[in-house]
Amino acid sequence: MKAMALKYYNMLVLLLLLVNLSFYGNVAAQKNGLGASFIFGDSLVDAGNNNYMSTLSKANIPPNGIDFKSSGGNPTGRYTNGRTIGDIVGEELGQPNYAVPFLAPNATGKTILYGVNYASGGGGILNATGRIFVNRIGMDVQIDYFSITRKQIDKLLGESKAKEYIMKKSIFSITVGANDFLNNYLLPVLSIGARISQSPDAFIDDMINHFRAQLTRLYQMDARKFVIGNVGPIGCIPYQKTINQLNEDECVDLANKLALQYNARLKDLLAELNDNLPGAKFVLANVYDLVMELIKNYDKYGFTTSSRACCGNGGQFAGIIPCGPTSSMCTDRYKHVFWDPYHPSEAANLILAKQLLDGDKRYISPILGETFCLLFFSPSLDNMHERKYWTKFKAMFGGSREMEKSGWERNRDDFKVVWCE
Repeated sequence: MKAMALKYYNMLVLLLLLVNLSFYGNVAAQKNGLGASFIFGDSLVDAGNNNYMSTLSKANIPPNGIDFKSSGGNPTGRYTNGRTIGDIVGEELGQPNYAVPFLAPNATGKTILYGVNYASGGGGILNATGRIFVNRIGMDVQIDYFSITRKQIDKLLGESKAKEYIMKKSIFSITVGANDFLNNYLLPVLSIGARISQSPDAFIDDMINHFRAQLTRLYQMDARKFVIGNVGPIGCIPYQKTINQLNEDECVDLANKLALQYNARLKDLLAELNDNLPGAKFVLANVYDLVMELIKNYDKYGFTTSSRACCGNGGQFAGIIPCGPTSSMCTDRYKHVFWDPYHPSEAANLILAKQLLDGDKRYISPILGETFCLLFFSPSLDNMHERKYWTKFKAMFGGSREMEKSGWERNRDDFKVVWCE
């Protein structure tokens, strides 16, 4: 019983704090205590901001979105054939709406109370990152945009309620860093001068220092609950394999070493911020190990390749020219780990989301034992499913009194459970 309770606990923690939660939908959800999901990052989580810019990095062209049912198979600005990991997890939560892109015309009024997506294809931690695309929204500007949203929420709710809404009922998920290597430090030809003048250690120092300032700035605008994804195995994507003329089972050693070096520093940074920013909760999502597992053992998950892009052109792995109307496209999209030279397919995202939802602490966890809170909301305890969960929670702690001592709180009106370890 205790083991099963722990399993449900892990699953519900993940449902709240998972990376790239793109949803937090409707009025009913808000009545039950759910707030907003504010999403920052790059093309892995861009939901359409680049549609509204003059940029070379765009995904609002077919066949992108060909399997995205909500749009009828039309492109939305997502850099994949269907749903992102955040989309899939949101569906499991039962949330019907996506966080609206900040630059979209409908990102106004009460819509923003359910979440805003600031992510941009080509964006990075450093302002120079992605300049090859001409226009993109880096993290500094994304946070500038959030400051606009923050003032709008003040007007909608009043300053006091807005502050509480942001601090207690909102999650900030950030997936960024890969472009700082792929489209900055490792960029062919254009980056040679930078690599001569700046060592990998110095470059990563620069990234970490900028990211510290960016996260602190969000904290100063009342952000408290953060989910931060580390950088994936960027040396294994079709683009890197193609330009470096590797075999199918090889990856670019330098790119992966840089990602791992940055990831180690990121883990230390989040532990530091947990210590130094009162009330902040930083959760690290181990994207690197999660994606590497799928790449190495792709056949175990029903894929035929983790090297070749389904949609793209150029080289052995179709990894040079991004997906577009003139690209070659595979017929078995569900058999490819990668949709295009950079991004996972919907089929891969389904596997990745499931692994996260299964509650494996190798992939998402609190940092160094810092306080970690679970919030679970439901309309009532009349449902047998909900009574069963409540019974399991009580069993794990040996009864309601012990739960109260351990930091549990319960509101019988909307079944709000809060637990901190």
